Amino acid sequence: MTRLIYLLLSWLAIIEKWGKQSFTSNGMMILGSILFASVIGGMETLAYQIVTFLLCILALSILCSRFFAFKFRATRQLPRFASVGIPLSYRVIVENQTNKPQQNLEIREMFGNFRPTWSEFQQAAKSSPKKGLYLIHLWQQWTGLIRQKQLFKTKFSNLPTLAPHSKTEIILTLEPLRRGKVNLHGIMITRADPFGLFNGIKRLLLRDSCYILPKRYPVPPIALLGSRKYQSGGVSLASSVGDSEEFMSLREYRPGDPLRKIHWKSWAKVGKPIVKEENDEFFVRHALILDTFASESQFETLEEAISIAASFACQVQTQDSLLDLMFVGTQAYCFTSGRSVGNAKEMLQILASVTVCRHKNFESLTSLVMNRANLLSGCICILLDWDEPRQALAQYLEQLGLPLLLLVIGAENRFNNSDWLEKSQTRANFHYLRLGQIAEDLLTL
Repeated sequence: MTRLIYLLLSWLAIIEKWGKQSFTSNGMMILGSILFASVIGGMETLAYQIVTFLLCILALSILCSRFFAFKFRATRQLPRFASVGIPLSYRVIVENQTNKPQQNLEIREMFGNFRPTWSEFQQAAKSSPKKGLYLIHLWQQWTGLIRQKQLFKTKFSNLPTLAPHSKTEIILTLEPLRRGKVNLHGIMITRADPFGLFNGIKRLLLRDSCYILPKRYPVPPIALLGSRKYQSGGVSLASSVGDSEEFMSLREYRPGDPLRKIHWKSWAKVGKPIVKEENDEFFVRHALILDTFASESQFETLEEAISIAASFACQVQTQDSLLDLMFVGTQAYCFTSGRSVGNAKEMLQILASVTVCRHKNFESLTSLVMNRANLLSGCICILLDWDEPRQALAQYLEQLGLPLLLLVIGAENRFNNSDWLEKSQTRANFHYLRLGQIAEDLLTL
């Protein structure tokens, strides 16, 4: 039954997409009038004549659109990054490759498929009740999945008249709605038929992509107290696995030096053993711990958590320190920036691709933090709840003596009858951020 509903919704989505691209606004009105008149009308009424007339006009429009002959070439100058809430403007150059002038043209981007896959829909359907409003819940899950994939808001833009074998430049503007990687498949140019009801369409494959970075909030300067910690291997080990150290100089071999430190090229040059002298370093290293264990109803909460993480990733000064971003997706991840290891832009690109984790439990994030806790000077924890596993993580970090900033995100109505919140707010390092008032609550930190 679920599979049949998925196939039906997929076909409806294909028809809807084709209709929006092919029919103009006037054409949609005519199509709606035909359907309305067909429902209320009968063979002996005026509605029958109206339906016949409108069908003839619409069929003639479709036939005329088939004579849209236009060959073109296009190039797109798309920036690598955009940000949620900030319009993205970029240039597209269109070349008319025909011998005739072209006018009354509209241009539009071709995006990827927004339809959910069968596995995504099947996973979402498991949360729907099997009785009662089952079909309504499936429809809500379907539209929710499409909304999550639709990262841009776009519309047709008018092209100026194109002279034969000429080029023109147009500025297209897209409005980023959500973070993520956007794949542009090509350019679509349309021209309405003489009746203005149906579009003739020409497509050009032109693949490109850009990252939509998370929304950022202004945050006050956060001074996490914490001492410098010994980092085995120095900065060179900050984002890699091994036992390398910071190179200082070369010197002669001394008894007891490990063989792995011998510099073989220098030995061959001077004729005696030469070793590399290296230095371990002490520096400040903070952790930005992101909770990605969201339920079906916490999609917006996770998006806000990622935006808050992005805000801190840009605000925390890392010229003389390191910042570790820790989260769990398909596996446990730890990305490091600072001291020439990485930068805030790279951290934002990673956050743009973070997905919800539903196949692991919160303990997997706790294990990741525990494995690196002895290197850390302080932690910023961005959490989606304040249950026992999350409290256990906070208690473990406090027992290590690490300075801690706890940020828990939730709806404002959770203030009602919430004993855990009243008890937790007695902690100086605990802050509850309310959905819809994130910016205001962050400024009070």
